[in-house]
Amino acid sequence: MGLGWWRLEMAAPAELEESLLWKLPLLGVSRVALQHPPEAPERRLLLAWLPESDWPAREREQLERALGPLGEPFGLALPPIRWQRQDDEDWSLSWKSHWRADPVGQRLLVLPAWLAVPEEHAGRLVIRIDPGSAFGTGSHPTTRLCMEALEALAEEREATGRGTGLQGLRVADLGCGSGILGLAALRLGAATVAAADIDPLAERATRENAALNGLGGPVEGGEGPTPLTVRQGSAEALAELLGGQAADLLLCNILAPVIEALLPCFVRLLAPGGVGLLSGLLVDQAPALERDLNVAGWQVEQRIEQDRWALLRIRTAPDVA
Repeated sequence: MGLGWWRLEMAAPAELEESLLWKLPLLGVSRVALQHPPEAPERRLLLAWLPESDWPAREREQLERALGPLGEPFGLALPPIRWQRQDDEDWSLSWKSHWRADPVGQRLLVLPAWLAVPEEHAGRLVIRIDPGSAFGTGSHPTTRLCMEALEALAEEREATGRGTGLQGLRVADLGCGSGILGLAALRLGAATVAAADIDPLAERATRENAALNGLGGPVEGGEGPTPLTVRQGSAEALAELLGGQAADLLLCNILAPVIEALLPCFVRLLAPGGVGLLSGLLVDQAPALERDLNVAGWQVEQRIEQDRWALLRIRTAPDVA
């Protein structure tokens, strides 16, 4: 008998989805998928495949214990985990079968790297992603909020005659994960994206996804800046990557307490008059963060909510710019 695989199944409440996708790769589990049934999008199922030889019963028990605390910040218990063995010849096809083309908003399409663009989505801007990185595939509400807000900003700029989409904008992506938000900004016309994440696996995922989309090296003809650059680190690393010139657009899709801690750094990352899109926060966390932003000199222009999650669009307050 050849190598077998353990298939992990568990419910993934919206509050825990992003934490699970962050934690599992750190624990050595990289083959992860999420099911979002069209008829019940609020019912998320997390699936993962683990090599049988590397994950005997004791190791699987340790994995469950390591995941347990993820629910504590939300007052939730970790849903029960179910294990099922699969033969080697079945796992790859089974894993890939859970991924589909995912339209976001009116213009964007998130597409697993191995799939062709479906005919019905031929006119959309394609962002190719390797879901194996498990660092953000567009399915989580916070990621979708950011992508839809990027699209709305592009439409707003076009309506007011400031260019096509996000044309010419320099973008900073703090906590970039898979790089999907920066790639979306580039597809919508942004000039460059500087991205940073404290996790080296996220840095690698962003670099690889940029390459998948032809956006990780010099532009065609070898002239001009690299569209997307990425570095491991937090706000300081991102400021260095920007070369001392603050960005026109700041993307920050991380948890609310982390955003709050990073607020003093925003003035180095976002130029006066620039726009910031802050997500990753629960709806009930938004008011406190808004107060902190106002105290720090930022104006909250808009709050958008989806599935208990919120996004804040910010700009330098008029008396500060």
